[in-house]
Amino acid sequence: MSEGKTLDLKTVKEAVSGTAVAFRSRVELQPAGGPGDKVFPPTYEGATYATEARRLPGREEPVACVLLDSVQSQANRMEEALQEAVDAGRIRIPLIEVDFGQANQELLKPIDDRITSLTVPHRLADAILRDSDLEDGTAFSKSEHAEYWRKASVANATPVYELCPTALIFGIWGAPEKPGGLGAKFERLMSSEILGMEVAFGTKTSSRIDPLGIRAGIGIYDDGKGNWTLENTGKKYGRNRETAGKPSAINHGNVTPALAKYGKNPEGLDPMKDFRERARQGEIAPGGVTMASAEQTTVVSLAGLRRLKFPPKGEKWQPSDGQRRRDLAARTVLASLALCAAELAAESGMDLRSRCVLWPSAPRKWELLDAPGEEPVQLAIGAESAIALLNEAVSGAEAVGMTWQNDPIRLRPSEKLVNLVKRSQELAATAEEEGE
Repeated sequence: MSEGKTLDLKTVKEAVSGTAVAFRSRVELQPAGGPGDKVFPPTYEGATYATEARRLPGREEPVACVLLDSVQSQANRMEEALQEAVDAGRIRIPLIEVDFGQANQELLKPIDDRITSLTVPHRLADAILRDSDLEDGTAFSKSEHAEYWRKASVANATPVYELCPTALIFGIWGAPEKPGGLGAKFERLMSSEILGMEVAFGTKTSSRIDPLGIRAGIGIYDDGKGNWTLENTGKKYGRNRETAGKPSAINHGNVTPALAKYGKNPEGLDPMKDFRERARQGEIAPGGVTMASAEQTTVVSLAGLRRLKFPPKGEKWQPSDGQRRRDLAARTVLASLALCAAELAAESGMDLRSRCVLWPSAPRKWELLDAPGEEPVQLAIGAESAIALLNEAVSGAEAVGMTWQNDPIRLRPSEKLVNLVKRSQELAATAEEEGE
């Protein structure tokens, strides 16, 4: 493998304009507590982990693996890292902001004062943006911005580049009126996931010693107003069938140490299949995993990037030297933005969730998958260099007329959106009071 190359603008341009397939990064990780320490993957429906058998290099047989962070979750973490860099003044990229400051005065539970196109689930096509208004009262979905975006396609990615370039990197499908449907569809050009390999399932324990010494045999009842009482009203307090009517329903009393065990499997039984089935039946509770290793794999597709075309506003794409320069400049910016997102996310650390903090065993390296059959070219870049690379790429694009929206497009939630949130919060409060 070639070594010693710096991932600079010249390298990115050559990769984008040539026949290279992708930039790739594979980072070996270990638990922050050290090799062999338990980590907790995300749980899905049925309180189970996303497990599967995978064929891995150097292993003759498929090995048990567990997903520690999904492609979607990784994309969200990278967008959050970009948002933090924007807020810190380290980078400038197009943003659409929704200001909930005034709306929060009407809500039972305040939400974030500012929600942006980097923090909403569906990026440019998100319903929060759709149901918000410009400062002059025009609905975003009816604005000139939406009308411009409505004409976007793979053959005309300029509107999305100017309004929300991260949507071209992480993918988007939708129109100003709604996600999906007949709207423009841009495939994900950057994917990343974290996988735990050769895993063993753990056990989950729980216990609590009550300093007041409240005994479990005392009856706890509902007073009819959503509060607990010791008077026997005939209705047990609590929503959980196992704890209803007991001090544990109101978080008092001891919790007896409990252990959910996962023992050996019968000969020839798929351990992951058995684990999932027993978890669904309530025989066991997922209690974390230990693993031989973990790895983050990140891929930026240059082949996919080259499908995007960027004609001037109001024009159709036509082959010309000027158009080719525009296309190359925009694609170089997007590749640089993807690399910057990955490096900023890595810089912020990998605290994925409670009891799942990972640490890279070695500095991140990138590989350029170029000529078929040849060893990938090894490259290196850190967060600060990635920011410089992005800024240089943006300047180069501006020089050939590829500009984007530098100042945020500011919105405020529409009255009906505020009422929807308010009604939902009132319903949630009522459900809690009624013990639903």
